[in-house]
Amino acid sequence: MLEPSNNNELPVIPEKRYFTIGEVSELCGVKPHVLRYWEQEFTELNPVKRRGNRRYYQRHEVLMIRQIRALLYEQGYTIGGARAHLMSGNVKDDSARTQLLIHQMRVELEEILELLK
Repeated sequence: MLEPSNNNELPVIPEKRYFTIGEVSELCGVKPHVLRYWEQEFTELNPVKRRGNRRYYQRHEVLMIRQIRALLYEQGYTIGGARAHLMSGNVKDDSARTQLLIHQMRVELEEILELLK
């Protein structure tokens, strides 16, 4: 598992529509029980539940989980503070999220460049 401070080293999110809780756990560096707990704390996280109550997360939810992870583990927010931050739509402190998105785009562009070669 990744250290909390290594958010920039998270794997690239594949181009899929739905992700299982195990896949999201690996993509975000957070254990499944933490994801289930965050679902209770952050109403914005609402994965689709299908047969047998299996959770299927969409790409925007995976990005939100990465943002929550950055707020809690890197920026030192409490659960309540992170919830308030997300609800307020405050974007001035989202440098970690922006860095993640830039890193992911860079990796994806490098992969495309390799395919074109």
